[in-house]
Amino acid sequence: MGGRVARTARTWLVVLGLAAGVSLLSPAAPAAAHNSLTGSDPKNGARVATAPKRIELRFLATPKEATTKVTVTGPDNVAATGGAPTFAGKRVSVPFTPGAAGLYIVTYQLASDDGHAIKGEVRFTLTTGTPAESPSPTATPTVAPTPTASPTAAAPTSASATPVAAADDGGTGWWWAPVVVLVLAALAGGLVLRRRARRR
Repeated sequence: MGGRVARTARTWLVVLGLAAGVSLLSPAAPAAAHNSLTGSDPKNGARVATAPKRIELRFLATPKEATTKVTVTGPDNVAATGGAPTFAGKRVSVPFTPGAAGLYIVTYQLASDDGHAIKGEVRFTLTTGTPAESPSPTATPTVAPTPTASPTAAAPTSASATPVAAADDGGTGWWWAPVVVLVLAALAGGLVLRRRARRR
């Protein structure tokens, strides 16, 4: 009797153990169908000086292209996504277009196999921004200055005209000098002839 009781007790213990194990494992099946983020590059909260060419997200299960969306925004909510995401197994990568230095937010949204929507974000800080493009030299039209007569340029013309006028005045002002001399000489000669005539 004692041996049968012992064997029966052991049998029940084994059955109870199997039942407990099944009850513990049964909730794990729905959980396995629930996808989640396992890592990223850059990492969440990272500070990077060199902007990466692509941002990569890694998930627990393979994401579906039709239900997966990834966006990247930078400072002042400026879009920094350089193109459509690409898929490689459980990894999703999106081209990155860096802008000003500051906080960048990677937002992702996808659907798990159980139909539950997964949303989340990864944040990293870019410490070195991309400088803005300098304006083209031909962007601003240049107007050639219009040549104007300078007061100093006109001065030599008036100055040169003045001596010519003075020279003309001098030539016309002295033409009577020989005539006066001839008249005076004629008068003197007439006086001399009259005096001689009186003496005779």
